[in-house]
Amino acid sequence: MITKLNRRQNIRFRIRKKISGTAQKPRLSVFRSNSDIYLQLIDDTTGTTLAAASTREKGITAAAGNKSEKAKLAGAALAAKAVAVGITTCVFDRSGYLYHGRVKATADGAREGGLQF
Repeated sequence: MITKLNRRQNIRFRIRKKISGTAQKPRLSVFRSNSDIYLQLIDDTTGTTLAAASTREKGITAAAGNKSEKAKLAGAALAAKAVAVGITTCVFDRSGYLYHGRVKATADGAREGGLQF
């Protein structure tokens, strides 16, 4: 029996076969829980996280709005951290989630913050 989790895992593996991040162009990985969203810029050659942001950060948690609006703020926060480190481009990894709702809001926020992908 294929569960929802197994299906997403298979989609994740298919995506990760095609994309990987480098130091110049890291992978923007998205993890979506029921209540929050977590973002990381990952260099897959060394296996290190270059920058991270989530909706659990102090300024974003206090902001008013629904989960999609907070996800957009998290994307903008990650973009600000990335630009401070000197990263302007990345590869988007949706981690098996549909590019819709909070995942799309995250990408839009990161683009508005100055990341290109």
